[in-house]
Amino acid sequence: MGTVTRAALLGRWTHSHEDDTSDTRVYRPAAHPFPPARGRHSFEFAADGSMIDHGVGPTDRPVAQNGRWELTADDRLVLRTGAQNAERVLSIVAASPDRLVVKR
Repeated sequence: MGTVTRAALLGRWTHSHEDDTSDTRVYRPAAHPFPPARGRHSFEFAADGSMIDHGVGPTDRPVAQNGRWELTADDRLVLRTGAQNAERVLSIVAASPDRLVVKR
């Protein structure tokens, strides 16, 4: 059984590449004081299972895709976005109010 709760994932999580390691990717709440960057990827998770995937487009402008998210019993985050409902699975290493860490 997993240790991460759905409630812990709600809100907008922004990639903090400064905190990444060779095998993990770190996301922080959108209110985190990030240093300047040309663009940052983020996920926004709602309680009803909907999500917005905020990507960085080819001109460094934000590109948003709506989708759905779910948390599995083994702490995997399943994301489905875009018209094709493309699936992406992230393994959660840790989740706290100020950090979401996933395997690369």
